[in-house]
Amino acid sequence: MVLHYLPERPVALTPRHAGAAGGPRAGFVVGRAVGNSVVRHRVTRRLRAVVLEQLDRLPATADVVVRARPEAAAATSADLRRDLTAGLDRVLRVRTP
Repeated sequence: MVLHYLPERPVALTPRHAGAAGGPRAGFVVGRAVGNSVVRHRVTRRLRAVVLEQLDRLPATADVVVRARPEAAAATSADLRRDLTAGLDRVLRVRTP
């Protein structure tokens, strides 16, 4: 899995979005390389459940996109959880110059 992390989303450009509910957001990209639609939907459901467990680790203004690789089709939920936790640990680590 690949994580794309944006710690702070841009300021809303339209008034309609200005009052949108806060909190971290997550998106999922599960392409055809992962499998047929049944497999892709199963992977998406598993990823959604795993991300929900970890969402409290993210700042309220954060966006994260989880991109599934083909190996995700055969991965268990525990494998996905381990990979996501490791990825979030990496992107959330405080970097010192």
